[in-house]
Amino acid sequence: MNRQQASVGLGTHLLDRRRFLGETRTGLSSIALASLLARSAAVADEPRLGTVGGEAPIRPRIQSSAPFAARDSHFTAAAEQVLVIFCSGACSHLDTFDYKPELIRRNGQPMPGADGLITFQGEQGNLTRSPWEFRPRGESGKMISDLVPQLGELADDMCFLHSIQGKTNTHGPGENYMSTGFTLDGFPSMGAWSTWALGTENENLPAYVAIPDPRGVPQNSVANWGPGFLPAAFQGTDFNAAQPIRNLSRPDGISSAADRRARSFLQRMNQRHLEKNPGDSELTARIASYELAARMQLQIPQITDLSSESKTTLEAYGAVDTENTLKADYARNCILARRLLEQGVRFVQVFNGAYQTGGEGVSNWDGHKVLEQQYSKHGPVFDQPTAALLADLKQRGMLEKTLVVWCTEFGRMPTFQKGASGRDHNPDGFTCWLAGAGVKAPFSWGATDEFGHRAAQNIVTVHDFHATILHLLGLNHERLTFYYNGLERRLTDVEGTVVREILKS
Repeated sequence: MNRQQASVGLGTHLLDRRRFLGETRTGLSSIALASLLARSAAVADEPRLGTVGGEAPIRPRIQSSAPFAARDSHFTAAAEQVLVIFCSGACSHLDTFDYKPELIRRNGQPMPGADGLITFQGEQGNLTRSPWEFRPRGESGKMISDLVPQLGELADDMCFLHSIQGKTNTHGPGENYMSTGFTLDGFPSMGAWSTWALGTENENLPAYVAIPDPRGVPQNSVANWGPGFLPAAFQGTDFNAAQPIRNLSRPDGISSAADRRARSFLQRMNQRHLEKNPGDSELTARIASYELAARMQLQIPQITDLSSESKTTLEAYGAVDTENTLKADYARNCILARRLLEQGVRFVQVFNGAYQTGGEGVSNWDGHKVLEQQYSKHGPVFDQPTAALLADLKQRGMLEKTLVVWCTEFGRMPTFQKGASGRDHNPDGFTCWLAGAGVKAPFSWGATDEFGHRAAQNIVTVHDFHATILHLLGLNHERLTFYYNGLERRLTDVEGTVVREILKS
């Protein structure tokens, strides 16, 4: 084969001018397509800006090197911090804060219109009054049960919402709904939304802390303080007075001097790496998290060490009660909550009650079978420490800027279950209360029907409840959104109205 034949046989497609130009055109198109796709991918990684009710969303500007830096609210806020006290297991409103004279009068009678009523665990029996007497409390004369007498004495500091309405009568989804605004898993908690929007004033502590009950975590565990689809940094950090943050202490055998030298060396290496990779937001975020962990090593032990508290304070909370050690453990959690708030932590969530450790209703407020016996144990554990926490915040002047929220996943029925001495689940009407920054007190809003079965007057949904909490933090719940899975997501879904009637102004 001669050279000409070889050229024809092996390279005709390269030497053909028309084909060469055609191939070039295709190649240039491929380059352009790759460039466009890369640009689209880059845009997809950025938050999109849709519209919310015709207005642009308001998203926080977060520096990856300082994700928890304090940020401005949307408008002037009444509250700078939030303390949530969550009674896990569905605490009965009818045995604590919702006084129903008609229920007392008709005790033992069938509930009108409830023939054959089937609720979560089955058929219902007759109307049953609370085993605890209700008495007028404070100067306002608010009727509150003897189950929580010390909290009752603080009634003048509380704003009661007696017409809360939920969507589910199952504990896990109920906890989700109260904590995140959705019954399904995977959505951000109200603490995550708040700290994503506002950051925190203390650079040495987490922006959001969840304090589980001494007996364990609630039924849906970390979902109650999870970040959902928000950046993972905004998940609540969970620890309590008895169980410090895991993996925070330096390992045995490493001196503090060696630890400091290693940290200093690591910081220099990180800085060099960052200088070689400017604009790498993931790298700066990772460095920021490590640096926060290092600062927490110094400050967390000081916060969790309660030895600096006076004997008077410890006794007021019940933290030295040797006869009721469970109350003492919960009391120490309440003191820890106050100390965290004092240090500027934005959002603190304290849990009273844990999931089914020891059986139904033994370790939480799920009183199906023997309500009087079980609540007689839960009430004293909850009452004194929680009342002392509220009184302590007030005495220190902290209620002026702190919003205290008491809630539970749903209420209980005004009847006892057929064949039992306890109340079944009831999401149709129950009580939550607020205290502190921005809310009227003493004040009551809404009402259930004459038996406490259904919200009947000025109904407040959980979305309304959340909208009001965000409003008190200076946040527009309709425009605080995160673009996720093709939608502008928000804590209040597509619902929620601020309950302005309970606000001071």
